[in-house]
Amino acid sequence: MDETYDVVVVGGGAAGLSGALALARARRSVAVVDDGTPRNAPAHEMHNYLGRDGTPPGDLLAAGRAEVAGYGGVLVDGTVTAAGGSAGAFTVEVAGGPVLRARRLLVTTGLTDELPAIPGVRELWGTDVLHCPYCHGWEVRDRPIGVIATGPMSLHQVQLWRQWSADVVFFLHAAPEPDDATAEALAARGVRVVRGEVAALETDGGRLTGVRLADGEVVPRAAVVVAPVFTARSAVLTGLGLATQPFRMGEAVVGTHVPVDARGATAVPGVWAAGNVADPGAQVIGAAAAGLVAGAQINADLVADDTRAAVEVIRAMSDPEYGERWWEERYRSHGHGVWSGRVNDVLAAEAADLPPGRALDAGAGEGGDAVWLARRGWSVTALDLSRTALDRAAAAAAAAGVPLETRKADVSSWEPGEERWDLVTASFLHFPPGTRDDVLRRLAAAVAPGGTLLVTMHDGSDSSRGIQRPGLPDWYATGGQLAEALDPGNWEVQVAESRPREARGHEHGSAHAADAVLRARRRQPAVSSSSRG
Repeated sequence: MDETYDVVVVGGGAAGLSGALALARARRSVAVVDDGTPRNAPAHEMHNYLGRDGTPPGDLLAAGRAEVAGYGGVLVDGTVTAAGGSAGAFTVEVAGGPVLRARRLLVTTGLTDELPAIPGVRELWGTDVLHCPYCHGWEVRDRPIGVIATGPMSLHQVQLWRQWSADVVFFLHAAPEPDDATAEALAARGVRVVRGEVAALETDGGRLTGVRLADGEVVPRAAVVVAPVFTARSAVLTGLGLATQPFRMGEAVVGTHVPVDARGATAVPGVWAAGNVADPGAQVIGAAAAGLVAGAQINADLVADDTRAAVEVIRAMSDPEYGERWWEERYRSHGHGVWSGRVNDVLAAEAADLPPGRALDAGAGEGGDAVWLARRGWSVTALDLSRTALDRAAAAAAAAGVPLETRKADVSSWEPGEERWDLVTASFLHFPPGTRDDVLRRLAAAVAPGGTLLVTMHDGSDSSRGIQRPGLPDWYATGGQLAEALDPGNWEVQVAESRPREARGHEHGSAHAADAVLRARRRQPAVSSSSRG
């Protein structure tokens, strides 16, 4: 089966999980890939998140993961090594894991804080070395704070942090002497300026005690503020043709980001971005909000796409010439293959005990079922409308070292003539009710006496569990409805049931799906008394 997700979210922080939650609640198939390295991991708590102020970051993410999974979202632990493709056919490679396919991508990889090369800064980052007063100012209020001039925003930081403490020291470090107006403003706020390069941070028991200058002087401080360079984690975007751009706060360039519009859409169709990878200044609640907006916009985009596809499917069913062109284009546009190449579960289970003979795979597609049968000793004919699909099936058979006959024909109008097969199988061919019964009867006519007819479809009851599929609801039958097309005088119905299974990534909605399965044996003709001798 096609294991393409509606959306793959790259990055499982607040933005990614928020977007995934919105999509999963919209009955979209969504997978979140995360490497477990959130930017705020060093912080003990997060703040300004209404209703969850003071929550440890890990607790928020754990709750978010559980919520996404509760709506059927798939969580993949791993590192994305590459992404490519285009809208409707993206690929996401996970180190040591699967290659995920997606119709749309939401990139929420966050950023890396590039810290100044001052001994002690990295070790105390997120505890006693800070950058955002709104995130940490309350926790160090009224304590001795030092702001080290490490970037173009340092003067702005000094004035901000003065709001939380009257004891703020500005370490010039390697910055130039402030001009008269700046010096006057700092003095007016009681900010002391300390000249000289900062050599290191002094600690005791893992906590900051002071700032040591190059001349050996130590200025006691309880917290130090630096201005990191905000570097978007964008390596995964290279294969998508997305490049980062400078990120500005006012006139100052303070890092890089992936530009997005108000909806979170990037310049590449089908790719959205949210959180710190797009807005380095966003706090956790802002990142979550951006993820929600992006998720809703992606769903709206997919709804429009689904509507176009529904119209095309109806046209393909009602116009044979259009249908042939439509299938050819679908296969050609998916250079990696539309389907997984694996045998369908029902065929593997139901044909396992059948002695090999001649088999017809009607609607064979790219040959997953046909090659599996050929490997088990069957002489297989693969029948399909698409020459591209049949060529891929033939290539798969050649790679497996087994023979395979391919025939190009439209199953909806194909006639078997006098030819008969010991097994006729059709997996996931769907037609309007009138056409469906006619196709089933002609497939049944192709079964040799004593042979088996095996038909698998999406069960029509899926819609009550939220499964969304192309086409109209009455295209999908139950096993009992399929059996009604057979003459009981000629057929022994062995299986006619709805068989539950776990939904695959392409099946929007519930995590549980069902297949309509019909297995029937053609009765041997009765032997007349006159023929017995």
